[in-house]
Amino acid sequence: MPLYKEELRHFITATLDEDIGAGDLTTLATIAADAQLKAQMTARQTMVIAGIDIAAKIIHTVDSAIKIEILAKDGLEVTAGNVIMRLEGNARNILTVERSALNTLQHLSGIATLTRLYVKQIEHTDCQLLDTRKTIPMMRKLAKYAARMGGATNHRMRLDDGILIKDNHIASIGSVKGAIIAAKNYGSHKSTIGITVECDTLEQAQQAVNAGADRLLLDNMSLEMLRTAVKDYKGRLKLEASGGVTLETIKSIAETGVDFISVGRITQSAPAVDIGLDYLN
Repeated sequence: MPLYKEELRHFITATLDEDIGAGDLTTLATIAADAQLKAQMTARQTMVIAGIDIAAKIIHTVDSAIKIEILAKDGLEVTAGNVIMRLEGNARNILTVERSALNTLQHLSGIATLTRLYVKQIEHTDCQLLDTRKTIPMMRKLAKYAARMGGATNHRMRLDDGILIKDNHIASIGSVKGAIIAAKNYGSHKSTIGITVECDTLEQAQQAVNAGADRLLLDNMSLEMLRTAVKDYKGRLKLEASGGVTLETIKSIAETGVDFISVGRITQSAPAVDIGLDYLN
């Protein structure tokens, strides 16, 4: 599970409260209390599964007696027509919980699916795909888990995970060198990525290297600029490319030789996948 026990309980409670409220009026009005139902979740497109155990937990929070058979694990790529879960139990409860379970599973699987498409574009290189902090508020752990199921490597989870000096920091302090010196003198940090500096130009990259940066974030640089940075600094420190990366451009970027490519849209803009809940009786 990507969430601790208490985090998962809080997420599921909030999800169900948001969707159900005081009760599913339509189901209560139309379905007998003792009615039973069999159903199955079916993939309606090629997708990478993420969040299926969470979906099952959501269902069992509403009714622990519902029988659940999980047929596809997180990280597995399935095609249209594959059954990924079977359900059997009280009809009212299945009908009431279906949207909360599907919303979660479709959203997380959408992130994993888009991520896998990006990963496939660069799998012939040594470059790693990174996610970012561009996530829906309160969904970061789940979104980053889904990205990981798609094959990405998680970058900073929070701002306290590492020092990343960006253009606004440099503008505020006055220079790349000044920002790096300040970061080096800040003794209370435990950075997982060392001191990373965002560079818009090769001149900034040189300044960052000279001042002792551990990693360069090469932002919105042309392929020619990236190749120059790789030629000059590869092996001396890690190189990360970012900025407007798409499925059409990531292959060429990776082939420049950079170590990492960070892509915000895998968590920020991934469309939900199409999963149907089909009733069998």
